[in-house]
Amino acid sequence: MGPGHPERPERLRAIERGLEEPRFAPLSRISAPRAESAALQRVHPQSYLAALEQAAPREGYSALDSDTLMCPDTIEAVWRAAGGAVAAVDEVMAGRADNAFVAARPPGHHAGVRNPMGFCFVNNVAVAARHAQAAHGAERVAIVDFDVHHGNGTQEIFWTDDAVLFCSTHQAPFYPGTGGRNETGAHGNIVNAPLFAGSTGDAFREALDDRILPRLRDFAPDLILISAGFDAHERDPLGGLRLREVDFGDATKRLMDIADRRCGGRIVSLLEGGYDVDALSRCVNAHVLALMGA
Repeated sequence: MGPGHPERPERLRAIERGLEEPRFAPLSRISAPRAESAALQRVHPQSYLAALEQAAPREGYSALDSDTLMCPDTIEAVWRAAGGAVAAVDEVMAGRADNAFVAARPPGHHAGVRNPMGFCFVNNVAVAARHAQAAHGAERVAIVDFDVHHGNGTQEIFWTDDAVLFCSTHQAPFYPGTGGRNETGAHGNIVNAPLFAGSTGDAFREALDDRILPRLRDFAPDLILISAGFDAHERDPLGGLRLREVDFGDATKRLMDIADRRCGGRIVSLLEGGYDVDALSRCVNAHVLALMGA
């Protein structure tokens, strides 16, 4: 997205280096395919997808808003980030993988039905949820978002869908200005647990235990999707929460316990934020180790 932009290629390079450690050797790894148009159009109208393609510059950069920019290769990355989400759902729902983590950028949870926002172009987790419903017959899909920023796009997309439970912990008041406790969706299917700036892992765990995990258990999903943003880490330059790697690993284990009891362990996790690359690598390591049962 341009020199000095926090959503930069070094994020994935740091993750890749971390996952080269010997303890991750048992992982099955696949390259993300391009998403098919049908999968994307379950969330975004074709007119919006076409506008994204037209906005991609042949050289240099084009700005869709003040902090969401495109270079000539952005659109390919967008299609493959969404395609990775779809492929991961296929692997998990078909039983070829117990769970999956999709290390892809750009992130997606701020993207609405017809608008890019906050580094996001296509809402990857929404594409994954709709694919699970349409291609695998999932009757109930739960999304848990622990990015430091509220997933306003995801909330918008599923506001009226009682088959999808959206749960979020996030810093508030903070960008993008949504995610209050009173935002509960048309069917009570939205659960927001905002955290004040400076909150540590104790407050994060309390939010999970008091507001999110009980609703998740009662919902009994067929699949749990995670919007895995690691910018709530204490070193992140964009956030104000004080979480550490262990907090993300612990949260992952708690979600896995519910998945084991409610949906055969089926979890697909998608990378969202995380902009201190060293902290991001360590957080992803802790997250993936938990998914591995280590």
